[in-house]
Amino acid sequence: MRTGMVALALGLLVLRFLPALPPVWLMLAMPVVALMLLPFRTYPLAFFLFGLTWASVSAQSALNDRLPERLDGQTLWLEGTVVGLPQSADGVVRFQLEDPVSRRTRLPDRMRVAWYGGPEVRSGERWRLAVKLKRPSGLANPGAFDYEAWLLAQRIGATGTVVDGELIAATAEPWRDRIRQRLLAVDAQGHEGGLAALVLGDDSGLSAAQWQVLQDTGTVHLLVISGTHIGLLAGLLYGLVAGLARWGLWPRFIPWLPSACALALGGALIYGFLAGFDVPVQRACIMLGLVLLWRLRFRHLGVAWPMLIALNGVLIAEPLISLRPGFWLSFAAVGILLLIFGGRLGAWHWLHSWSRAQWLIALGLLPVLLALNLPVSLSGPLVNLVAVPWVSVLILPLALFGTFLLVIPPIGERLLWLAGGAMEGLFRVLSPMADLIPAWTGPAVPFWVWPFSLLGALLLLLPNGVPLRPLGWPMLLLCVFAPQKSVPLGEVEVTQLDVGQGLAILLRTQNHALLYDAGPRFGEFDIGQRVVLPAIRRAGIAELDLMLLSHADADHAGGAPAIHQAMPVSRVLGGDIERMPPELSVERCQNGESWTWDNVTFATWIWEQAGEGNQGSCVLSIEANGERLLLTGDIDVSAERAMLEHGFDVRADWLQAPHHGSRTSSSKRFLQAVSPRGVLISRGRNNAFGHPHPLVMSRYRWLKIDTHDSAERGALTLQLGTFGEVDFERAVRRFWRE
Repeated sequence: MRTGMVALALGLLVLRFLPALPPVWLMLAMPVVALMLLPFRTYPLAFFLFGLTWASVSAQSALNDRLPERLDGQTLWLEGTVVGLPQSADGVVRFQLEDPVSRRTRLPDRMRVAWYGGPEVRSGERWRLAVKLKRPSGLANPGAFDYEAWLLAQRIGATGTVVDGELIAATAEPWRDRIRQRLLAVDAQGHEGGLAALVLGDDSGLSAAQWQVLQDTGTVHLLVISGTHIGLLAGLLYGLVAGLARWGLWPRFIPWLPSACALALGGALIYGFLAGFDVPVQRACIMLGLVLLWRLRFRHLGVAWPMLIALNGVLIAEPLISLRPGFWLSFAAVGILLLIFGGRLGAWHWLHSWSRAQWLIALGLLPVLLALNLPVSLSGPLVNLVAVPWVSVLILPLALFGTFLLVIPPIGERLLWLAGGAMEGLFRVLSPMADLIPAWTGPAVPFWVWPFSLLGALLLLLPNGVPLRPLGWPMLLLCVFAPQKSVPLGEVEVTQLDVGQGLAILLRTQNHALLYDAGPRFGEFDIGQRVVLPAIRRAGIAELDLMLLSHADADHAGGAPAIHQAMPVSRVLGGDIERMPPELSVERCQNGESWTWDNVTFATWIWEQAGEGNQGSCVLSIEANGERLLLTGDIDVSAERAMLEHGFDVRADWLQAPHHGSRTSSSKRFLQAVSPRGVLISRGRNNAFGHPHPLVMSRYRWLKIDTHDSAERGALTLQLGTFGEVDFERAVRRFWRE
């Protein structure tokens, strides 16, 4: 039976790696074949097919509930009910609508919308809204967070921007929203948002700086409710009863073990109910219930059974959960703990067990984190030795008891004030550690490395004395020191990142790296930090020789400060320097400046008579083995004309579309002078500016210039100097991608 359950889990998990879902006829055939195989010794294959069938049907159902393509970019009036906890930050209100209806068409069952400058929105209210609808999509970059997969895992069939709206039906304020408002209103020494995250799972109150500290120290799991908190609370309640029984303070006529298990499960369910029973909380409660049942009645079956049953239960309940990194991390962490403490001879001292568990979990999760393209906290094993008991024994009980006792304000508010003070003390420890040892993002490694690294981690988790265990170190460290792809002498690896409505192009020669523009930043949403910086590190680049900012507009230079702060940058060059971010020291771009790196020639040009803004963009020309690329920033027709009259050599095989393909750029004369065979367009999907303009696109087609659009193809990669073709990120097939 255990073999069948493993096969069922594998069938459910394989969904995550499918490039495309099976066709309908195959979905119908697989369960029939499985039923035929079930009576024979090939039953594990039958269970595998059952799992794959259920996962595929569930995923196809979610895909079928997406917004139709004909409505992509359209604005419709609709009515819907607000669900969950709306989030408000930087003047933007984000919330989810369930069962939206429109007179014109059928809409997906769930959508996520943003209302810029919108009014306060409460859960349970019904609104009539004019929404500019979008199909679920996200930025597509190598190794970056896949927002499209996240939306599918949430079964969100559409996103959108609210243009106008009116409240149709107010509702009695939902109890979770009332609790959140109370938590945000109390004096928690500046950590009201942190308490809301800990108690309700509402992380909108955490600032970007706080998020960065938690990520750098590997403590995100402690402050935003997850399976960790469910386990901590259940462990505290179980330990309380067990301790009373051990000290002879528990009533003898009441069996302590069933009471401890019941109290632990009841407390976990109440906490989960308070947190809204999101999928991670459901997963934790299922696992906890099985572990307690095993502890109470079925210990003779071994520790693997609860985990295996929980794994299958979670995947059957929601097969798309495998698209979320948290699923893999939580089950991997539990598996590591079972491997560490299960089947050992003798007992460790509690302090030895605690410290050993921290660093072994860090070792075991290292290849998992890198495979999921997540940053690795180097200080996490040390920090968690203190942070976990600090949160579990002090902050969490104070926060929960304070929340429950808000019905008696003097007591509840005082407890929350103490919880906020404890959280302030935690951040006073975490912040210096985050500044001293920030999180590390590993470079991209070949696929063949992962099996060796996972096997190495497994060997290191085994007890001392196991044969070949020392080989675990070199095998594990393969994922850290894997051989990197080098750029041949005289060539340039060009990557135009998918940054939405903005621009960021990374150029790498054999021994040098240059970033042309740094992506947009709007409020605390910094693409430079979230997309560009991880891409630079995944390329194996430890230092930028030059960051060239074409001009100071936020969609080109907004991400520059975060990048400059996070890694060494030898020189910053740009146009329109008067409006550059004040924290940057930017040299003015000069006409005719040129240099050579690794047999690759670079040259700059700028219109010296231009005013501020787009016309003052610094242009960069790159030539490698006779193949040329021209990067133009946001120059317009006037700047194009001035460049031609100046005599700058604009001939190029590849052209970065001036001003994202705006109507005020890409004149016929300029394009004929450049005579490119391909143009690279960086823009946001369904952007408000209408880029690229149809007139410009028709001009490209008339001149027989191939277009490569990041909004449609994701990040674009070109090996300049080989006269090859453009590769694009969306060529890597995933069943959830357009």
